[in-house]
Amino acid sequence: MKREKIGKFFTSKAGRSTIIVASMLLIGLAVYLNYRWFYDPASSLGYGENNMEDNYDDSQQTGSNQQTEDDYFTAVSLSRSQSRDEAIEVLKLVVENSEATEEAKAEAAEKISQIALDIQNEANIETLVKAKGFEECVAVISEDSVSVVVSAQSLQATEVAQIMSIVFETTGISPEKVSVVQK
Repeated sequence: MKREKIGKFFTSKAGRSTIIVASMLLIGLAVYLNYRWFYDPASSLGYGENNMEDNYDDSQQTGSNQQTEDDYFTAVSLSRSQSRDEAIEVLKLVVENSEATEEAKAEAAEKISQIALDIQNEANIETLVKAKGFEECVAVISEDSVSVVVSAQSLQATEVAQIMSIVFETTGISPEKVSVVQK
């Protein structure tokens, strides 16, 4: 009896829509949490200017500071790629699902397009910032804001303005919604 009720729920239009919406919400939550935990340089979770490596003395460090920075930028880039790949894969399942509504398919396809555009814009920002003389750079676009982490001993106001200009020209996102952090 319970199996029949469950089966009816999954085969009904409302049930399928509920499952698709719940899946999309879970994907959105996963992407948001991934961003907050790994990419948001200004968050209070230990990244950015309040990085925990500042609390170590020289005897506790096992490698060069340059290697640590390279590892940081590599890890962030890899994590960003993995989370985006997972999100795109789930969205593709929605698009390819024959039982999904046209509205859900269109929304999933739009999100895939936005993720692809964000990936391209992040790569452009990173390339242009590196061309300005920064050794390493990671840009993360999230909805209507951008975080840019650069490898630098210090950031001058002119350098921050250049980075914000690059972000604005690439994405159209206003400088008030851009966070630039040195690593």
